[in-house]
Amino acid sequence: MSESSIRMVVGLGNPGSKYTSTRHNIGFRVIDRLADMHGMSITRSRFNALYDKGRVKGQELILVKPQSFMNLSGNPVRALAEYFDVEPPEILVIYDDIDLEFGRIKIVSKGGHGGHNGVRSLIDTLKDRSFARLRLGVGRPDPRIDVSNWVLGKFSAEEVRDLDQFLDRAGDAASTILIKGLKMGMNTFNCSR
Repeated sequence: MSESSIRMVVGLGNPGSKYTSTRHNIGFRVIDRLADMHGMSITRSRFNALYDKGRVKGQELILVKPQSFMNLSGNPVRALAEYFDVEPPEILVIYDDIDLEFGRIKIVSKGGHGGHNGVRSLIDTLKDRSFARLRLGVGRPDPRIDVSNWVLGKFSAEEVRDLDQFLDRAGDAASTILIKGLKMGMNTFNCSR
């Protein structure tokens, strides 16, 4: 079993009840699942972020939901990372990805932003792209639908039927990364749906 080096897990989303059920906020929802799974509660507030600190398998873990808007996510994440002395390679970021079909999960160790404004903000602010990513497929809209309207829209009735199972699998994927390491997470979840 490979020990994980991840100490901070960040879910991306937008603050406020109007965004709660949107595709863009799936990162927040997985953070809530992870908190439930590991006996944590995302109620502390600092640096324009909600967070909690706990332990998973004896290792310190910080769960984070930035409360800036998506395209400014980097500022609260950098402030918390500096405060808790967390380096970019010790961060896992969970977010929606239109390049993956709904329900697909892809774990990568680093990379570019792929057009995602939250990830772009993290790269620009951290001046580093070596953080791990848990990308959650929300599908690509019909070409006639504006991408920002799509990600700020709610899941379809058909998607909602499968959403709980998807969120559970995403929580399991993040937990696998935390407990068994990134490589085991990739081997287990990148090929399944």
